[in-house]
Amino acid sequence: MYTNGFKMAATCLRSVGKLGRSIAHLSKWGPRYGAARCIMSEAAAERAGVSGVLHLPLQTFTEEENMMKEAVKKFAQERIAPLVSKMDENSTMDATVINGLFEQGLMGIEIDSQYGGTGSSFFSSILVIEELAKVDPSVAVLCDIQNTLINTLLIKLGTEEQKEVYLTRLANNMIGSFCLSEAEAGSDAFSLKTRAEKHKDYYVINGSKMWISNAEQAGVFLVMANAEPSAAYKGITCFIVDRDTEGLHIGKKENKLGLRASSTCPLTFDNVKVPEKNILGKLGHGYKYAIGMLNEGRIGIAAQMLGLAQGCFDNTIPYTRQRVQFGKRIFDFQGMQHQIAHVATQIEASRLLTYNATRLKEAGRPFIKEACMAKYYCAEVAALTTSKCIEWMGGVGFTKDYPIEKYYRDCKIGSIYEGTTNIQLTTMAKFIDKEFDA
Repeated sequence: MYTNGFKMAATCLRSVGKLGRSIAHLSKWGPRYGAARCIMSEAAAERAGVSGVLHLPLQTFTEEENMMKEAVKKFAQERIAPLVSKMDENSTMDATVINGLFEQGLMGIEIDSQYGGTGSSFFSSILVIEELAKVDPSVAVLCDIQNTLINTLLIKLGTEEQKEVYLTRLANNMIGSFCLSEAEAGSDAFSLKTRAEKHKDYYVINGSKMWISNAEQAGVFLVMANAEPSAAYKGITCFIVDRDTEGLHIGKKENKLGLRASSTCPLTFDNVKVPEKNILGKLGHGYKYAIGMLNEGRIGIAAQMLGLAQGCFDNTIPYTRQRVQFGKRIFDFQGMQHQIAHVATQIEASRLLTYNATRLKEAGRPFIKEACMAKYYCAEVAALTTSKCIEWMGGVGFTKDYPIEKYYRDCKIGSIYEGTTNIQLTTMAKFIDKEFDA
């Protein structure tokens, strides 16, 4: 449903770049194809012979992006919402939800159509993650990791053979998992101890991983292991490891506070034999790939937390408009109105930070600081929003009869995974420091 429209939008941008059309022509297409399709860097504009750059609102979407956004909203409400409580209680992702994600083309958003993917953009992935998180952040996590980590790594680094084998399946029926964290390698990710020893035309991996999302359902794992320990972190290499590889053991999933339907498991590697051809990218470049993917992935986490906050807010406000105390709606008390307006403003600020980081990334401009800001701030706002919503709901907000308490539990991970809040703040401070260099 979306692919042809996405191709048209991409064609529009390519035409502008090749022919150097005027801003007037961009203005004609702008409302239809959106900021992400028609904003160029100054350098690109100069090369194209365009006299200026058209800037549109961050929330300007293409027709196709709007279609996808609405389709995902409908899918989430009809196919996911009825199962959220049961999935949370049982700590299990319903098979019909997973199948639905593949059927809707939401597990291969940026994968080219030649491999069976949707052939869309990073911004579309962010919109999808946001919409899914409004209904169930656990489902959003599954979709996020697949699109912003697994698929992206294979698209950027995979050989043609690797793409043919794995992208086709990832777009249609296979879940992927990213394996970096270890017991002693959390925020200090590159102190990992998992090793890969070279033998003729294959490597033998030994070690263990912890906190691995999607592990229970994954059919393929992208595993970071050190192939040259003497080179320290510069020996870290990314290996493609199939689920049924002998010696790979998936442990019992964690009993978590939130995101309970999303599986998180430890993994052990006991003499796991991996062909040399299963190295993704270059030997010893794994640390670079991990840093790059985590920078992009943080925008995905921001979208998760943004969607979570918006979903919680949307499920709470109707109650405040219906509940009557002292002869008037709770919403009509000025103290409540000020709190609600304050939270609504912060959610909107979160959305703008997230979309801005996304647009910057798509435009090929520096975005790391902005990604950190979005991830940090959205996690903070999600925590504030869910806490306030429980208070606004009163006693019922503290029960499982309403989804508010689940949003409250789900949001806590936002300040922890893919870089803790302190790591985000440290990274942001480094960029700010550089900006003030003489």
